[in-house]
Amino acid sequence: MMNGLGEKRLLIGYLKLRRQKYLKFFVFVFLIFCNFQYETPLRASEVSLSSPQNRNKPSFVSKALKISGDAVVTIETERKVLSSSEGFFPPGILNDRYFERFFGLRGLQIPESRIERGQGSGVIFSKKGLVLTNAHVVEKTDQLIVGLSDGRRVVGNVVGEDSLTDLAVIKLKAEGPWPTAKLGDSDKLKVGDWAIAVGNPFGLENTVTLGIISNLNRDVAQLGISDKRIDLIQTDAAINPGNSGGPLLNTDGEVIGINTLVRSGPGAGLGFSIPINRVSKIAEDLITSGRAKHPMIGVTLSSNIKQKNNFLSITEDGAVIKYVMPNGPAEKGGLKVNDLIISINNEKISTPTDVVQKINRNNLESSLKIKIIRKNIESLKIIQPIDIYDLRF
Repeated sequence: MMNGLGEKRLLIGYLKLRRQKYLKFFVFVFLIFCNFQYETPLRASEVSLSSPQNRNKPSFVSKALKISGDAVVTIETERKVLSSSEGFFPPGILNDRYFERFFGLRGLQIPESRIERGQGSGVIFSKKGLVLTNAHVVEKTDQLIVGLSDGRRVVGNVVGEDSLTDLAVIKLKAEGPWPTAKLGDSDKLKVGDWAIAVGNPFGLENTVTLGIISNLNRDVAQLGISDKRIDLIQTDAAINPGNSGGPLLNTDGEVIGINTLVRSGPGAGLGFSIPINRVSKIAEDLITSGRAKHPMIGVTLSSNIKQKNNFLSITEDGAVIKYVMPNGPAEKGGLKVNDLIISINNEKISTPTDVVQKINRNNLESSLKIKIIRKNIESLKIIQPIDIYDLRF
């Protein structure tokens, strides 16, 4: 049996062991506490990223609107639409009593003319009070009222309009100052870039929609429109009736296009905008001379298709001439049917659209250096373009 001294030593050892366990436990708890105290500020900072204060920070859209949003305007139009009788008979003849007696028209109710009202959008781009919009917004209008973001309503005059590109310039008939938008560079756009459409769809002023650039250089002929000469920016930013003439902005608040079309029916939700670099050139022509200049050489083109068999075809670079206008610039310069255009002004041609773009960007005063292949032989032709309006009129 264990004597009293042994029991005492055993008890002391047991207590020491228990004390060591408790000490380890308290050290463990202390370390956890210290670690919590150390990490809490970091976690708090991480949580603050989703705090209401950060959620309310301005988005890139609101920053873009701060730069150019005030320059977006509403355009209200009025025009007198003649009744069928007024359009058929000379003015005032139906009110002539001798005319009434001769034709037995006494008591005839003559339909009155009606006022047709429309609405669109625009953007002020010059301190001189010049506004960009679509030609179809102001076409045949008798009166223009431009509504500004600050509540002012100003009468406007059409400086010039161009139906081929659906562009027009309006001059505000009042004293400024005017808020102006910053114009960007549409040649720098890439598919996938953000796009912000601003306008007044259905009369709802200052409506903003967001999307991306879906495609570039979309040929308007692909949309079934044959009476225009424009390549368009395609976007999925919502563009509705009333948005016509309003700006398409990038994230820097710069105008990269003027909204012009929206696809309805199959494929609805597709919007289209005229690239601002093309707009600027047309606007300059309209301001200077009241009409735009459209270089043309008088050819019809097709893709360079190499047939392999009845079921498979391969398209190669270049544009094939399928028609040459008699006595036009192309014929005078030596171009012929079946010539393959491979470059213009030392820039490679891959498709017929490339040819149209190169010609559109050329000045009427400058000749075009067109390299072709004819019967496997390359040659260079110098073509002097003419204005399409000179041809038409």
